[in-house]
Amino acid sequence: MAHISFSEAKNWNFCPFYHKLMNLDKVKGFQGNAFTAFGNAIHDTCEKMMTEGLEQKGPFFQLKFKEILENLPEDANKDPKLVNSMQNQGPLILDEVLPAMEEHFGEYEVLAAEEDLMEMIEDFPCKEKNKFKGFIDLVIKTSDGKTHIIDWKTCSWGWDARRKSDPMMTYQLTFYKHYWAKKHNVDPKTIETHFALLKRTAKSDRVEIFRVTSGKIKTQNALKFLEKAIYNIERRNFIKNRLACRRCEFHKTEYCT
Repeated sequence: MAHISFSEAKNWNFCPFYHKLMNLDKVKGFQGNAFTAFGNAIHDTCEKMMTEGLEQKGPFFQLKFKEILENLPEDANKDPKLVNSMQNQGPLILDEVLPAMEEHFGEYEVLAAEEDLMEMIEDFPCKEKNKFKGFIDLVIKTSDGKTHIIDWKTCSWGWDARRKSDPMMTYQLTFYKHYWAKKHNVDPKTIETHFALLKRTAKSDRVEIFRVTSGKIKTQNALKFLEKAIYNIERRNFIKNRLACRRCEFHKTEYCT
């Protein structure tokens, strides 16, 4: 291992054997559908809005969405009725992004969009010199001097309280905060993290921004999880998680042995 990302650690948590197939054997599994195309197009448009002041966000989204759809495999779910509804829903979401940002943060300065992380993991011993890899959707600074890390998440109607507090979901922001602080040599206490839900089927309040806290104990728990994942991956402990089989795309295929 040269590096590990949150998504790779999440794959290992789902099933160590699934992680082996996806991240080590590079077996091609799920390659996208209309939902992932929609999410990627929304993300790309938000990035342009934040970094370049994009005004023609609707047309940009439509072009990007069409381009991503055309590059999907032939057997991907591209139902015309679903695609048409997404083409209408995207601009409605994007119109609410900047007002929601202003309402939640007040005055802010954009520091970075799609900022890459590739920081040495020095929090625990590893056999190899591993790095944590990540891409942060948006980093801003507010007038009170605080830095805010934001991750865009497209969804249908929103998240319930359980999902908003799910450790495996929120650890992503915990890692981003921890390693962004290391990268820039700043006090983690000056950093706050947020998910921004971009809700496709909502009739109102299509953008919901909420804070995710990551104090000392939660950060320690996240790093313990990361250490456990790296320890087992380095030692090639790829035991199947039988409880995950029904949700695995490789279940009952040639790769499921």
